[in-house]
Amino acid sequence: MIKFTKMQGLGNDYIYIDCTKMEEKAIKDISCLAKIMSDRHFGIGSDGLILICKSKKEDFKMKMFNQDGTEAEMCGNGIRCVGKFVYDKGLTQKENITIETLAGTKKLKLHIKAGKVEKVTVDMGKPILNAKEIPVISEEEIVKNLRLKALDKEFIFTCVSMGNPHAITIVDNIDNFDVEKYGRILEIDEHFPKKANIEFIEIVNEKTIKMRVWERGSGETLACGTGASAVCVACTLNNLIDKKEEIIIKLLGGELIIKWDKNVYMTGNAEIAFEGEYEN
Repeated sequence: MIKFTKMQGLGNDYIYIDCTKMEEKAIKDISCLAKIMSDRHFGIGSDGLILICKSKKEDFKMKMFNQDGTEAEMCGNGIRCVGKFVYDKGLTQKENITIETLAGTKKLKLHIKAGKVEKVTVDMGKPILNAKEIPVISEEEIVKNLRLKALDKEFIFTCVSMGNPHAITIVDNIDNFDVEKYGRILEIDEHFPKKANIEFIEIVNEKTIKMRVWERGSGETLACGTGASAVCVACTLNNLIDKKEEIIIKLLGGELIIKWDKNVYMTGNAEIAFEGEYEN
């Protein structure tokens, strides 16, 4: 039996397993397990699986697997929940912690209320803007005018990596936009060697952006922290927002506060949905 905790940040939900007292290899075929547990009809149901592990160099290590079983570099909403998990479960008493990820070390500031973590601010690090490092195939070094066609529409993308690749485009009437129709095609476009998370956005004003996201390997999700961070960077690069201020990103699952000041800082909630045991 595997003990698990179902958690969510703005509706971006993951299954969390505490591996701090065991070896990662104790769980066999994590990729397959992620697919089975994440299935919303035959499993627990989630956007993916996150293992909280021991780290030799940081406070903890986060290993993340998408709904389709692929391992991912990072998840902004997911890592906030890691912060809440380790504090609320008594694995640490520190309010500032470091998490090892495939996208590098991330620093978390835990906002405590009544002895529990209510919100978490994540230092998402510096955005990667070089096309080869994102990666995206483009003649532009900083990609701000990538034109891609999907079915009957042409989109203009700005591309950013926050440890994982993102492609951001502006659309009209985002509430009625068919994210699934176009997202599943654009995710696997040949210009994205490692696929890409696709962010469709609508500019409300200089401080507010509405966003919907098609996440590679998971489909449309209610929120994406790395995506919201990438959107803030992309909109700043295109002079669409006030770069000196915190930006509100409105997602289907709620709001994130993002600021780009050399590093990108993201603040949002983290909540436990339920806990249980899964027969492996």
